[in-house]
Parts: sequence; structure tokens; C-alpha cells
Amino acid sequence: MKRIFVLLAALVVMSVQASCSSSEVSTTTTSDKTELTTTAAPTTAAPTTAAPTTAAPPPLAAMPAVVCMNLQEAQDLIQTTGVFYSKSFDATGNGRMQVVDSNWIVVSQDPAPGEPIGEGTPNLGAVKSGEPNLC
Repeated sequence: MKRIFVLLAALVVMSVQASCSSSEVSTTTTSDKTELTTTAAPTTAAPTTAAPTTAAPPPLAAMPAVVCMNLQEAQDLIQTTGVFYSKSFDATGNGRMQVVDSNWIVVSQDPAPGEPIGEGTPNLGAVKSGEPNLC
């Protein structure tokens, strides 16, 4: 019976040893007992990294003339300059959201045509198609 227990204990230790990759397990078996010894694996220092460098900001694009275009076409034209985020607002002051951009006409733009723009810089005032406007 003692031999079976020692054999089972050795099998358990070997399975633990196989599943433990971060520590070292060794066993010592004598005729009377099995001794289990666990030694922690050596640790390595975390790699040091250089301080992150600050990338140069992307070059600014020139704002195209978009007044009197439908809002979707205006946004598409702005995107051809490499600027993919522009803002728009209801130029009537009613605070309506521009859900279907192609149903709105741009009546104002900031900045003016030719001025430098970056992400989020273009701000387009628009009214719904069919509403009074200067176009």
C-alpha cells in the first residue's frame, strides 16, 4: 500500500512539474517518504524602453470652398484633403441634427477657403434643402 501511495505522489508531482513553467519542481523519494521541493524560476528585469518620441503633427491641408454644396458633398471634398473629421451645425439656430447630410445645404464655413485645416477644424453651417438660403 505504501508503494502505491509513493507512486501516486510521484505521478502527481510530475504532472504538476509539467504544468508549471514559471517554477522548478523536484522530488526526492526515499523508502519512507516523498519530499516535494518547489523553487521559483529566476526572474528577469523588465526591458527598458526609450522615452517615446513625439511625432511631428501632420501637415495642415487647405480648406476648400464648400458654401452652396450639399453637406455630404462638402464633407467628401474636405476628406479628399486628408481631413476626415469636420463639424456641422444648424445655421438657423434651431439646433437640429444633420442626420441625412445630403438633405442639407452648406451656407457658411469656417475657416475660409484656402486657410489651413486639421482634424475637427472645419465647421460648416447648414440649412435643410428647400429652406431660405443665399445660394
